[in-house]
Amino acid sequence: MNVIDLTKTPLREVNQRLQSISADSNERLWKLTNLHGEHACAVGLTQPIEVHIDGHIGYYCAGMNQEATVVIHGQCGMGVAENMMSGEVRVKGNASSAAGATGQGGLLVIEGDAGTRCGISMKGIDIVVGGSVGAMSGFMAQSGSLVVCGDAGASLGDSIYEARLYVQGKVESLGSDCVEKKMTPHHLAKLERLLKKAGIDADPKKFKRYGSARKLYNFHVDNASSY
Repeated sequence: MNVIDLTKTPLREVNQRLQSISADSNERLWKLTNLHGEHACAVGLTQPIEVHIDGHIGYYCAGMNQEATVVIHGQCGMGVAENMMSGEVRVKGNASSAAGATGQGGLLVIEGDAGTRCGISMKGIDIVVGGSVGAMSGFMAQSGSLVVCGDAGASLGDSIYEARLYVQGKVESLGSDCVEKKMTPHHLAKLERLLKKAGIDADPKKFKRYGSARKLYNFHVDNASSY
């Protein structure tokens, strides 16, 4: 394992080093230590490396991730895994707002709770939250899946497109055009695979599915107050 002490190496240099790893390099396992809430840590990674962040981290950690596995052994700030393309990002603690925002692929696992707007404008990413999520989660979610093993705050799935939302606990309220949908065998199987991949022990049959009522796709005067 390659260990980098952030009290001795500037974050910019750390990111450049991780981003410049070649496809044929055998330096695949990394550990970052002595963090102090740095922002934009381990961003833009494009190789199938594994990076362990030993402590709490700031905003936009592991943003734009491709192929890499990033594990945060602590809490993280706003926008973790923002615009993630592929690979896996795992938060061992809690995540702040906008986790997985605009994510286009890959898997984001938050073992604790997530703040407001989790999965905002998600475009294909799969997000599994072991705890609860805050208000406006799944806002304008276009595709992908958001799995919440705890409760969901107000306005879940507001203005949602075709993303799939699964919640095991209580939902404070649903947002515009978001409705509860039937949980079919297909969706149960999909949810079971996601939970297993995320390493979360939960019963798929205890979840409810939510998605788009498809009434906001085109303007209709009767829906004007919802826009």
